[in-house]
Amino acid sequence: MFKKILIANRGEIALRVICACKELGIKTVAVYSDADRNSLHVRFADEAICIGPPRSSESYLNIPAVISAAEITNVDAIHPGYGLLSENANFAEVCESCQVKFIGPPPEVIRLMGEKEKARQAMKQANVPILPGSDGVIANADEAREWARQIGYPVIVKASAGGGGRGMRVIRSEGELEQLFNSAQSEAAAAFGNGNLYMEKFIERPRHIEFQVMGDEHGSVITLGERECSIQRRHQKLLEESPSTGVSEALRQDIGRKLQDSLSEIGYQNAGTVEFLMDEDGSLHFIEMNTRIQVEHPVTEMVTGIDLVKSQILLADGARLHDVIPKVERKGHSIECRINAEHPEKFTPSAGKIKTFHTPGGLGVRVDTATYAEGVIPPYYDSLIAKLITYGRDREEAIMRMRRALEMFIVEGIYTTIPLHRQILQSEEFIAGKLDTKFLERLLPRLQEERERAKAQEAVLQP
Repeated sequence: MFKKILIANRGEIALRVICACKELGIKTVAVYSDADRNSLHVRFADEAICIGPPRSSESYLNIPAVISAAEITNVDAIHPGYGLLSENANFAEVCESCQVKFIGPPPEVIRLMGEKEKARQAMKQANVPILPGSDGVIANADEAREWARQIGYPVIVKASAGGGGRGMRVIRSEGELEQLFNSAQSEAAAAFGNGNLYMEKFIERPRHIEFQVMGDEHGSVITLGERECSIQRRHQKLLEESPSTGVSEALRQDIGRKLQDSLSEIGYQNAGTVEFLMDEDGSLHFIEMNTRIQVEHPVTEMVTGIDLVKSQILLADGARLHDVIPKVERKGHSIECRINAEHPEKFTPSAGKIKTFHTPGGLGVRVDTATYAEGVIPPYYDSLIAKLITYGRDREEAIMRMRRALEMFIVEGIYTTIPLHRQILQSEEFIAGKLDTKFLERLLPRLQEERERAKAQEAVLQP
């Protein structure tokens, strides 16, 4: 077993990995920027090293600084968490060359699945359904025009090396193709250092479904069911749940078998998530794979009872999958609300000092956070400050627990998305499980109309 692990991340995921290591009896090393000097992951790790100034590019994304910290503290392995360096194949290679175990897939697998167009082709060969699209990277707007004519409008172009909605444009007609293609290419080059784009058929109102997978170093891969991630803003997830109300057991088993076969074939190891779009007839189409643990992994943990982060560590240490996860049984329902330091509807960042921070508790409620009262939310990083997770014997109970937990979650000093989550949980569409990625686009205007009506009534009642 590893004796010491460095966590190359910050915030709640760094603290989550520290908790898993403590349960396994493994020492931990935290790395931090100047802005995170007073963070909880620094406090609870056995050792901590400052690796640079606040900006991620000069600290958490600075590979030489992270590796230097690993060498100074003589760690056996590095856990990258999610985001930052977690899907950086070059970083995984550097870890290997320094004889430090990277807790994740091999570099060549990260590289294969990180290039979305290549990942599409790999899945297509394994008979995993994919959306109609280009056979490879598109060189220029003229070639894009030819593909769009073959596929049929509307289409979407995506950055081959990207994510988070950057380098992505929906094209609805030939007249707007050249401008949107060029702007997507420029955005992708600026964001990822790679302007390559590919094209897919665009589904107007899809559901976003993802499957959790785990693999060992001996050729075995399993799936642990799906998560519903359709409630999003700006192509970023806001609320997730498991299981999805849109996935039947037959479809779950069929996709699960195909993923196990295809990922075993490419030598997939450790945690990963395979993402799909579901069209209106209920069929799934592969879009991409994330070769790391996901923000929303707790909902899978709640319905399976499996600690995914501890499993990651054990699998990276060479354990066999059937010893780490002997059986997968899914029971009940779980929901996660991402509590972000943002204006609840404008989604503008809200950095600053937290005056009050009270987390809810009780049966079936879990909070993953590294935030505390009097702590400061810096402006340099992702806006996620906590994840509120509930579990119930069925979806109705999970919803009721989430409602009361949101009412009892108090954050003062900054804006958060808690008020919006409360509105989502009261929505008739959400309660009925009628979800798609345009959910918020329908909800927010209705909320605005309700506020305007309330103000008008107040004005009438005033003397």
